[in-house]
Amino acid sequence: MPLSTEPGAPRQSSNVSRFRAGLERWNRKLHFYSGLFLLFFMWLFAFSGLLLNHPSWRFAEFWSNRKQTNYEREIAVPGPEVRGDLDQARHIFRQLGIRGEILWTTTRTDPNLFEFQVRRPGHFFFIKADLTRKLATVQQSDVNVWGVMKALHAFTGMQIDDPRNSRDWALTTLWAYSMDAVAVGLIFMTLSSLYMWFEIPQKRIPGAIVLLVGSLLCGLFCVGLRWVF
Repeated sequence: MPLSTEPGAPRQSSNVSRFRAGLERWNRKLHFYSGLFLLFFMWLFAFSGLLLNHPSWRFAEFWSNRKQTNYEREIAVPGPEVRGDLDQARHIFRQLGIRGEILWTTTRTDPNLFEFQVRRPGHFFFIKADLTRKLATVQQSDVNVWGVMKALHAFTGMQIDDPRNSRDWALTTLWAYSMDAVAVGLIFMTLSSLYMWFEIPQKRIPGAIVLLVGSLLCGLFCVGLRWVF
């Protein structure tokens, strides 16, 4: 006499097969489109990483080949309604037609002297404002495309050791969120690659060898250099 659970077994197996087929199909689709989204971001970080790792490459020298200009502009002194260093800095650099991320480099000791920097990839502005004379002195440095790529590699708008420097430019925030998306996308692509690799039995052994070598090499730098050497 057949067991009462036997008729349900084929249906259960069929449901599992359909689930796995659907999971594999969506995994491949998402892997494909994630790769397209991340393509130029990964190229950007690959090229800029090479530049950071090989600063002696002459073709990529940018700071020594920068274009530097100096000029002075009259400015309107911020009124009493403009409070705080950040708002005053915005008030000044908007008059100068400058856009970018504000970077504080010195502590303000004289209320009539105001010194700060504004940066955006490829452009550096060193601003000294004399509120008594109503005059701003600007030193502007512009770098080439290699300098832009290098700047984007570490462009966050924040400094851990200086709480005064926080993101105050909308494009910096957009760039930071884009980098979050890149990080999440790379994590997903790694996990989806592991799934696709494991679903191919004939590739499991060579894949495991490559995975092991990569893990050991990464572990050498993350852990080994600290605890072993």
